[in-house]
Amino acid sequence: MGMTDTDSALVTDITDLILHEHEDFRRRFVELWDLRHSGEPAALAAAWQPLADLLEVHASAEEEIFYPVLLTKGSDAATEETDDAVGDHNEIRDAIRAASGLETGSDPWWQAVLECRKANDEHLAEEEREGIPDFREHSDDALRSSLGARWVAFHVEHRAARGISGQDIDPEEYVAENS
Repeated sequence: MGMTDTDSALVTDITDLILHEHEDFRRRFVELWDLRHSGEPAALAAAWQPLADLLEVHASAEEEIFYPVLLTKGSDAATEETDDAVGDHNEIRDAIRAASGLETGSDPWWQAVLECRKANDEHLAEEEREGIPDFREHSDDALRSSLGARWVAFHVEHRAARGISGQDIDPEEYVAENS
């Protein structure tokens, strides 16, 4: 699942790439829920780990590429949008870490995965309602395409969350450092 190299060659606008991944996350969570009654930890792990990795790569890419530009080019609301997004990323990371310490398929594991899904759903909705429209309003096609190329390269470099710490980031420090 996810974006193929062919897809990424056709789509270069960073906001389109982000939205494409949002749809991928929604689909993958549904597929994971479809496995809920299988009782097969290996199948659950095979569905969950790539999703958890992509969630981290996505959050890290947004923090490295998307939000610094939103902070400098976006509306006056960009600071609040960014602070909130980084906090959301931390909630998603916390839930991923919680799930990783539990027996795959157990009730506590499912609870951690559900917390991840809730935090992710909230983040996607806010970003689609606030951050992405703000970004699109205050950026041109050339900038969005240039950032899209960086987005694709980031994903290639960090496939399966390779080289990404997964550690929480202080939202206020992040905003201050990137404004």
